[in-house]
Amino acid sequence: MDRASKIAKQNDRLRQHHIGGRVMITQGIQTLDQDTITEIVAAVATFSDFTPDNDPHHEHDCAVMTVGEHRIIFKIDAYDRELTFASPDPADPAVTVRVLLIMLADEY
Repeated sequence: MDRASKIAKQNDRLRQHHIGGRVMITQGIQTLDQDTITEIVAAVATFSDFTPDNDPHHEHDCAVMTVGEHRIIFKIDAYDRELTFASPDPADPAVTVRVLLIMLADEY
């Protein structure tokens, strides 16, 4: 498996199952009602429309989507184990903590 595929697999695992990192929602998402938050988190988990335009590095780390009336961005970043700097090797889970951030597009 190539490097990008390894990273994409780990990113998908976090996005789909919330395993292998942390999932964060922004204040804008938090202000929505619980049903809408649940719908947004589920839509991010099931997102599969990765294309060369929204996934040029084939790592499944970011996309923009519409959920109901809300434009959503999700982004996965790979940090070092202390969450201080970028991971020295995002393909290696032993040295990486992934963070999935889900936000309203107008918060970007």
